[in-house]
Amino acid sequence: MSERGLARDGTIAREGALDRAPTAFTPVVDAARTHIAETFDSARLHSAYIYGSIPRGTAISGVSDLDLQLALHHEPTEADRADAKAIEVLLDHAFPQIDGVGILLTSTRALLSDLEHHDAGFFIACLCTPLLGPDLAERLPRYRPTLELARETNGDLALALERWRTRAADASTNADRRTLSRIVARRIVRTGFTLIMPRWGGWTSDLNESAELFGRYYPEHVDQMRTAAAIGRVPSTDPAVLSMLIDDLGPWLAAEYTAVHGEKRIRPAQ
Repeated sequence: MSERGLARDGTIAREGALDRAPTAFTPVVDAARTHIAETFDSARLHSAYIYGSIPRGTAISGVSDLDLQLALHHEPTEADRADAKAIEVLLDHAFPQIDGVGILLTSTRALLSDLEHHDAGFFIACLCTPLLGPDLAERLPRYRPTLELARETNGDLALALERWRTRAADASTNADRRTLSRIVARRIVRTGFTLIMPRWGGWTSDLNESAELFGRYYPEHVDQMRTAAAIGRVPSTDPAVLSMLIDDLGPWLAAEYTAVHGEKRIRPAQ
């Protein structure tokens, strides 16, 4: 891999690998593979992937969460979601190394579709590490840090802000606020990075690096973005933090994103 997260040909290199996972997380990864294989047979499951700090090698025991993506042969059903939730709970309770488990369910049809070419397809090809089954990345192209990639990955922040405001209003416990603050902060930082990605000409998923790179182009907002990066790593229960992200930095970022890159193509569920 060359500098800026790129391969020698200038395409974005796949960022994770199983052998980069910290030793403390090896039993977590092994258990995830086992429980997925036991729960989702080959009639349902095409392939499974791990993404985030564990395959990037930056996970911190007791702080980092476990992120998984399952590619299904069919559109996810309520039964699929229930089975995935059961695995989430089982793994989260079994391993103190992780603080939360999230499993995404998506059909192979959606992951390989033209509509998802620069979003879910990019996610699989560059941000996910194969865990089980044939790798869908072999059926996807190589990606570059282009305006189109920026628009299709994070050009719908305004829609997310609407959902987050509702969740923030409904949050009644510290656990609710911690979970939401982590989700919001990470998305804000990643959107801030992809806003400047085509100008910088590379890729990173590191929250701190993303915030600092963003600050080169938008120094007036860098302190808020640094706060978001910190909350993305260690979530907060402070409602004022959520308000800053959702009602201040977020709306500005969504408007600037649309002005620079345009809006993401509408998905059917939206």
